[in-house]
Amino acid sequence: MMKSRAARLQPAAEQAKERQEKALQRLADQQQKLVKAEQQLTELQRYREEYALQGGDLTVTALLNRQRFVERIDQAITQQLTEVERQKRLLEQAGGQWREAHARERALDSVIDHHREQERKSEERREQSEIDERMQYRRPR
Repeated sequence: MMKSRAARLQPAAEQAKERQEKALQRLADQQQKLVKAEQQLTELQRYREEYALQGGDLTVTALLNRQRFVERIDQAITQQLTEVERQKRLLEQAGGQWREAHARERALDSVIDHHREQERKSEERREQSEIDERMQYRRPR
C-alpha cells in the first residue's frame, strides 16, 4: 500500500520542528548574552560614578592619574555600549530566524492536518460505499 500524503510529509514536519527548536534555543542563548552585556555596562557605569565621586587632597600627579583612569573607564563604557548594540542586533536576527522557522513548522503541520482530514473523509466515503453495496445484496427478492 502506498503511503499517505500526510505520512510522506511527516519527516519534513519533524525536521521543521527540530529547526524551530534549535532556533528557539539560539534565541534564548542570545537573550542571555544581551542581558550579560547590559549587566557589564551597568557595572562599568556604576564603577565610573563611584570612582569619579572619590575626593580628597590629591597631588597633581594623582589627579592626572585619576583623570587617565576615568578616561580608560569611559573608553570601556563606549566599547561596552557598542557590544550591547551588537548583541541587540544579533537578538533581533535570532528572533527573526525563530519566527521564520516557527511559521514553516506551523504551515507544514497545517498541510499535514489538511491531508489527514481529507484521508479520513475519503476513508469514511469508502466505508459507506461498502456498506451501501452490501446492503444492496442483502435486500430480499
